[in-house]
Amino acid sequence: MTTENSSYDLIIVGGGPAGSASAIYAARHGLKTLLLEKYIFPRDKICGDAVSGKSMNILKELNLLDKAKQLPCAIVDSVTFGSPDHTEVSIDFLSDKENEIPSGLVIRRKIFDQFLFEEARKAAHKTIEGFKVNDLIVENGYVKGVCGKESDSGMEKEFYASIVLGADGCNSVVSHKAGLYKFEPQHWVVALRQYYKNVKGLNKQIELHYTKEVQPGYLWIFPLDDGKANVGIGMLHKTLKDNKINLKEVFKKAVESPDFKERFSEAEPLEEPKAWNLPVGSKHRKNYGNGVMLLGDAAGLVDPFTGEGIGNALYSARQAVKAAKEAIDTNDVSEKFLSRYDKRLWDELGNELQISAKLQKVGRIRFLLNFVINKAARNDEVREIISGMMANKIPRKRLANPLFYLRLLIS
Repeated sequence: MTTENSSYDLIIVGGGPAGSASAIYAARHGLKTLLLEKYIFPRDKICGDAVSGKSMNILKELNLLDKAKQLPCAIVDSVTFGSPDHTEVSIDFLSDKENEIPSGLVIRRKIFDQFLFEEARKAAHKTIEGFKVNDLIVENGYVKGVCGKESDSGMEKEFYASIVLGADGCNSVVSHKAGLYKFEPQHWVVALRQYYKNVKGLNKQIELHYTKEVQPGYLWIFPLDDGKANVGIGMLHKTLKDNKINLKEVFKKAVESPDFKERFSEAEPLEEPKAWNLPVGSKHRKNYGNGVMLLGDAAGLVDPFTGEGIGNALYSARQAVKAAKEAIDTNDVSEKFLSRYDKRLWDELGNELQISAKLQKVGRIRFLLNFVINKAARNDEVREIISGMMANKIPRKRLANPLFYLRLLIS
């Protein structure tokens, strides 16, 4: 085992959006940072690939938005919802024209994550790809560093830091080793993605279809660069387990159903369907300890309703580095001190995540979906409300409030 002589302020485990953004924020705060990533970029990340307005707000703050807009992508300006009874409604996104933030982008994660990682490489004191963290170094109850192995040489190494940030995804080693990991099927979504070419009917919109074939989940169709499409399906892990559902079979039935058969009649898959797990924020998990904090998917911050995780991962990076800087400046990296990260993050995201968890439940109730989508198809005000909520301009609690449905009944 080789121990590096130099010590860092931060060790960031994971080079995805949360980890890369953390490295950039850390450089702004003058923190000496080591960024570790177990894969070699470019690497794929199974995802819907949508970069929301929330994500672009952070990219603008990091002076990266203009560069991101130049990446191979599809620009989207609306969302189409499809109900179980086959009604469809298209709702425009609210764009932030004043700040030159587009309504939405869809960028393949293989491209987007490498872009962010290369920006992080410029910011971090040191970056190592192909390094798999296997354990935390703990002394007197405090996390003091990490140990792991280089994939090419097989050499085992130790690194030390004041604080370790776990941004290493849904199966986070940092979370496991810090005793913060707990698998709960009712708070995990399983999603399946497959890239296609020649899907008909693509334009500047993302599509979410709650058809009977995929209930109580949803099918998405997102446009990509060069006329390709990201097509997938998501469903609660508990639902899959309790009902013995084969997600690949459900996905196949959906794209071959009468509603989509014509659109996929000339489509060619570019890969086999790929599945992954999403720990969603329908539960407030503990994400900190002595000398350690969890970010992004490792902290279970995926939006329960939309499945979007990049924006919340970027927000967690900003708050975690802020708390880390304060902790290091005061020489207090205790669990009690670092709890401020959790409080600030949930003050910022908690209400939205809780409301999204309620909306997730609404999305599993067929008659409510039919009711809301049918109303939206006929009512301008309902479309404006939903558009505002997706742009975070109108609180989502309006849609989760029973009075909202009462109002729809009499409108």
